Amino acid sequence: MEFDINPIAILKDQLQGALTSTIESAPQLIAALAFLFLTWLIKVIVVKVFTKASTRSGLRPSLQEALRKIIVIGIWSIGILIAAMIAMPGLTPTKLLAGLGVGSIAIGLAFKDTFENLLAGLLLLMREPMRIDDYIECEDVEGQVKHISIRDTYIRRTDGVLTIVPNGYLYSNPLRILTEQSSRRITIQCGVGYSENVDESREVIRKAVESVKTVNKDKPVQVFAQGFGASSIDFEVTWWTQSRPVDIRESRDQVVAAVKHALDKAGIEIPFPQRTLTFSGPLPFAGKDEKES
Repeated sequence: MEFDINPIAILKDQLQGALTSTIESAPQLIAALAFLFLTWLIKVIVVKVFTKASTRSGLRPSLQEALRKIIVIGIWSIGILIAAMIAMPGLTPTKLLAGLGVGSIAIGLAFKDTFENLLAGLLLLMREPMRIDDYIECEDVEGQVKHISIRDTYIRRTDGVLTIVPNGYLYSNPLRILTEQSSRRITIQCGVGYSENVDESREVIRKAVESVKTVNKDKPVQVFAQGFGASSIDFEVTWWTQSRPVDIRESRDQVVAAVKHALDKAGIEIPFPQRTLTFSGPLPFAGKDEKES
C-alpha cells in the first residue's frame, strides 16, 4: 500500500490553517493590543501623579525612584496578564494563577538572593537610616554613601575606591552611621611624669585643647586622670569636632600638637618608657690584661 505524500500540499494546508486561525483571532489580538496601549496610558498618568505627590511630600529621591519602578512593574504586569486573557479566551484566571504559582516558586528559588537584596533595599530606603554623603561602617566596609538603589548601595572608601555593596549585606549586619550627627566625640591618651602636679597638668591640657579651632566650643573639653602607667600618670582627653573622617583626623592632629606645645612651654615632662635592669650578682668585666691575653 503506497501513500502519496506531497510536502508542498501539506505546507500549503498548514499555512492556510494558520492564516485562518489568525484571521479568526484578529479581533482578540486587536483588543489585546488596544488594552496594552491603555495600560501604557495608565502608567504614564500614574507615574506623573506619583512624581508630583512624592516631590511635594519631600520623599528622598532614591525612594522615589524605587517606588516608581515598583509601580511601573506592577501596572505592566497586570496589563500584560489581562491582555493575554483577552488574546487567548481559553486562558482563564484560574489557569493563569495556577501557572503563575508554579512559576513564582521556581523563580523565587532561583533568584532568592536578588529578591532579598531588593526587599532590603526597599526597607533601607523607607526607614532612612542613612543618606547620601553619610559616612558608614558595616563589618569590613567603610566609606561615604554615594548612591542607594533598590538593590545595591555605592560606597566611596576614603582611599577613593568605589565599593558596590548588596543591600542585604547592609540590612543583615550592624551598621554604624558615623555622620548621623554633625559632631563626634574624640578621645586620646596623654601622659605626664610622676613628678608633675596632676591638677596643673590637667588644666594645661584642657586649655590647650580649648584653644584649637576645630574643637567644638559648645561642648565641654574633658580631661580625666585615668591611672598609673608604666612611666606616667595617664590622662584621658575628650572633645567634640565635626563628624567627617577627614575633620576628625585634622582635629586630632591639631590637638596633639597643641597639647605637646603647651606641656613643653609649662615645663611639664612627657615621659617615655624607661627600664631599670637589676642583676642578682656582680657582673664580670674583662680587664685590660685579660683582653690582651
